[in-house]
Amino acid sequence: MRRVVITGMGMVSSLGVGFKHNWESILGSQSGIRKIKNFDVNDLPAKIGGQVPEGATGDNLFYADDWVSAKDRRRMDTFIVYGLSAAQQAINDSGWLVDSDEKAWRSGVLIGSGIGGLPSIADGAVTVNQGRARKLSPFFIPASLINLVSGHVSIRNGFKGPNHAVVTACSTGAHAIGDAARIIMWDDADVMVAGGTEAAICPVGVAGFCAARALSTGFNDTPEKASRPWDKRRDGFVMGDGAGVVVLEELEHAKARGAKIYAEVVGYGMSGDAHHITAPAENGDGAYRCMSAALKRAKMTPADINYVNAHGTSTPLGDEIELGAVKRLFGHYSKAIYMSSTKSAIGHLLGAAGAVEAIFSVCAINHGVVPPTLNLDDPSNDCDIDLVPNIPKETTVKAALSNSFGFGGTNASLVFKAFS
Repeated sequence: MRRVVITGMGMVSSLGVGFKHNWESILGSQSGIRKIKNFDVNDLPAKIGGQVPEGATGDNLFYADDWVSAKDRRRMDTFIVYGLSAAQQAINDSGWLVDSDEKAWRSGVLIGSGIGGLPSIADGAVTVNQGRARKLSPFFIPASLINLVSGHVSIRNGFKGPNHAVVTACSTGAHAIGDAARIIMWDDADVMVAGGTEAAICPVGVAGFCAARALSTGFNDTPEKASRPWDKRRDGFVMGDGAGVVVLEELEHAKARGAKIYAEVVGYGMSGDAHHITAPAENGDGAYRCMSAALKRAKMTPADINYVNAHGTSTPLGDEIELGAVKRLFGHYSKAIYMSSTKSAIGHLLGAAGAVEAIFSVCAINHGVVPPTLNLDDPSNDCDIDLVPNIPKETTVKAALSNSFGFGGTNASLVFKAFS
């Protein structure tokens, strides 16, 4: 089986643009969660979110003109714009350039989203219901389709290899990276641009998750305190927008062109809970089997893992179930690992979460430091796993496990290791 490495990374989140800036902000224990200001939230129980900070000036603010022309933006929902930005960052970072037919045929894209163009769909429905169907944009459908992120990246860069997308709720980003890695392993491509993107913080998105009683509502006046995985005061997750994209490359291909290598993708596991449409199985068996499958594929044991980037959404039920599954898997090795949730700083990016968290896991390997779990002031579970409360910790990270779990009982785990 061919080996797969990461040679480029790109990110957009509530902390700003660029994976290096996001990493530095995470290590500085900064939060990107704020009050929602771009639409009226007076009738919504949850009034906060991890929205991408925008502006034409200022360090690391997101300025759409840097990535997509004003004309083209009228033809795409914001999730596509975020995805294009993160993808271009990753491609630029990798130094990969298609300048021949062979390179084009061997380069592909696999970027997904959990919800896709929800704001555009909501606005389009209003237009039609108001009797103005003829005013609907001819680009309404392609502006909203999830696979159009991959389509745009492919067209822009001339990548003519596999052009694919996945939609598995909050597991999307992790599944995208894992599936793309397998495409390379099976020799269907040499380079894959993979990840997830989301821009679902809009009236109908927030209202929908509020109706499901999934969002935090008790910290509207102190937004930065709302996302608090494993803390006794947690009361739901905080929605986040953004994108995470990586460039995956076959090892010998990367070495031949002198590419920098951040880490190797060595494990990928999947499972289904077969339990409930929104709640995980209480015994955590789906998460346990998923992580076990990833370790098996990586040919590793729990003793080989130093850091776990948890799904850790800050929900009362889910956090405890994942913690139990991790303790079951690691057994007495639990005392030797660090586990944290970076959602505590940027919110839950839904379909983009797994990709963003994969990047944070790779950064932990590269920098020898594990990111903190913010707002973990009073743990609800007395366990022997170091959940890295509030401040980062320096340690050697030879291998990291990243978890993503989604509605419908869909689970994904990725294992990355230091390249050698």
